[in-house]
Amino acid sequence: MTRLEVVLSAVLFISIVFNIGIVAYARATAVRLLTISEELGDLQQMINTFCAHLKSVYELDTFYGDTTLSGLLDHALSFNELMETFEHVYSLTAEEDIGEDRENPPETETQPA
Repeated sequence: MTRLEVVLSAVLFISIVFNIGIVAYARATAVRLLTISEELGDLQQMINTFCAHLKSVYELDTFYGDTTLSGLLDHALSFNELMETFEHVYSLTAEEDIGEDRENPPETETQPA
């Protein structure tokens, strides 16, 4: 083998190793991003549920007009609006969730009167 062939072989080997490293790093980063997206989606769903529950408690005759609950409701709604700014992150996995929801429709919960 000539010197040129040795140099080209070494450059090829380094290039292949570098490309494999870049692909592995990109894959690991994508997996982390999707995991974070799922977690933020779950958090948003929990906040929506909390806001709905708090609103239903506030609208009960016993608590209607309570200033503490009113402030808590306002705080929860503003926090929910703040979380919606991250929608572009947690919507990355929303298409997968929609497909899962079609396969397994949620059960309706009945609340006692």
